[in-house]
Amino acid sequence: MFFEVVGQIQNIETFAYGSAIREIGRLRRQYGIGKWRKRKGIATVRLSDGTIRLAEVHWYEATGIGKFELKIKYYLD
Repeated sequence: MFFEVVGQIQNIETFAYGSAIREIGRLRRQYGIGKWRKRKGIATVRLSDGTIRLAEVHWYEATGIGKFELKIKYYLD
């Protein structure tokens, strides 16, 4: 499902980094070597049908490389 983040992501937490990330090998091959972290936060998202919802989102992030594979884990409203 396509979605876009509206505004800023809040309450950002890192809950896995480095070798604790199961996908670390794939991330390094696909996007490059970096200090990878798996993070989560609360964001307002606009879904493909135009609905706006509050959701917990997860993503992978590396310093100097950026955010990748943003996904909605669950809706909060």
